[in-house]
Amino acid sequence: MFRKVLIANRGAVAARVIRALEKLGVASVAVFSEADRELPYLAHATEAHPIGPAPARESYLDQERLLALAKSRSVDAIHPGYGFLSENAAFARRVTEAGLTFIGPSATHIEAMGEKTRARALVQQHGMPVARGSGILGDGPAETARAAAAIGYPVLVKPAGGGGGIGMIAATDETSLHKAVERARSLAGRSFGSADVYLEKLVERPRHIEFQVLGDKHGEVRHLFERDCSLQRRHQKIIEEATAPNIPRPEIEAVAERAVAVLRELGYDNIGTVEMLRGADGSFGFLEMNTRLQVEHAVTEMLLGVDLVAAQIRAAAGERLGDILPATLAPRGHAIEARVYAEDSKTFYPSPGPLARFRPPGETEWLRVETGYAEGCTVTPFYDPMLAKVIAHGPDRPAAIARLADALAGFEISGLKTNLPFLLRALADERFRAGQVHTGLAAEIVKMG
Repeated sequence: MFRKVLIANRGAVAARVIRALEKLGVASVAVFSEADRELPYLAHATEAHPIGPAPARESYLDQERLLALAKSRSVDAIHPGYGFLSENAAFARRVTEAGLTFIGPSATHIEAMGEKTRARALVQQHGMPVARGSGILGDGPAETARAAAAIGYPVLVKPAGGGGGIGMIAATDETSLHKAVERARSLAGRSFGSADVYLEKLVERPRHIEFQVLGDKHGEVRHLFERDCSLQRRHQKIIEEATAPNIPRPEIEAVAERAVAVLRELGYDNIGTVEMLRGADGSFGFLEMNTRLQVEHAVTEMLLGVDLVAAQIRAAAGERLGDILPATLAPRGHAIEARVYAEDSKTFYPSPGPLARFRPPGETEWLRVETGYAEGCTVTPFYDPMLAKVIAHGPDRPAAIARLADALAGFEISGLKTNLPFLLRALADERFRAGQVHTGLAAEIVKMG
């Protein structure tokens, strides 16, 4: 096992990794930007060090500073969390070349899955169903129009090297297509350093189903069931649950086993999530693979009673899955998570400001709250505005939803706007409660007021 690990991240995920390392008896080295120096979890790390100014490119994305600090503090591994450098193959490679362990998949896997069109082609070669799409679009509008016509409108323009829903724009005809491509390229270039985009068939009212997987360095890969992440705004998840409601278990298991078989063939060696869209006809199509810990990992932890972060760290340290996970994993009831954001509840625009009052609901054996903030902190405009994740467990789906709704209703926050009103409306919505979820449901709930 590692002796000391540097956490190249901030907020809720940094706090979560610190707890996992403490549980494993491993020293933690936290980093913080000038904007984050007062965040409460820093006091729980073994060490905490400044990493630069508030802008992420000058702090949490500064590879030179992170690697220099890792060397000076004699760490033997780096945990990237999620976001920032977690899916940066060049950084993972540099960590390894420095003689340290990158706590995540190897750089070759991050690279293989990082460019979406290559990832689609790769998994398709190994028998994974893939939604209709194009390769990287060229500069010519005629070529773009032909690609869209071959797929069939409506289509979705997507950044080839991105994630998190950024730069995804729908087009319903040739006129809107060219505008969407131009805008998506601009967003992709600013957000991901590459303006490459491609097209994908826009599935109407789909379910977003993802499969949690874990591999080790000895050739074994297992899935830890699925999560339904269909309730989204701006193509970004806000409520996630497990298991997926109203989908036959044999159907889900068949897709999960196919994903595991593909990843075994590829030699996948750490944590990851295979993301799929399920159409109204029941067909699944591969979207992408996230080669990192997911924001919503706690849903799986509550469902199965496993510590996924500790499992990831142990796998990176060279332990076998047979020693990390129970021989048999089975869902226990139902788990559901809501992401609480500092944002307007109708427009979903960020709403930074001071947390004049920040009183999360109390944790119990069936309720978890993960946050990097405390009362008196300030939410800055420099980073993602997520304030907390609230995760509830219940013997069945209705009980889990009720517990989550009660917890959110008791979450006291003032000083800035939050999405709590929307979350409560969503959890009370009859369609959601009936499991009639799809990726457009959030927008429909907002329209209803």
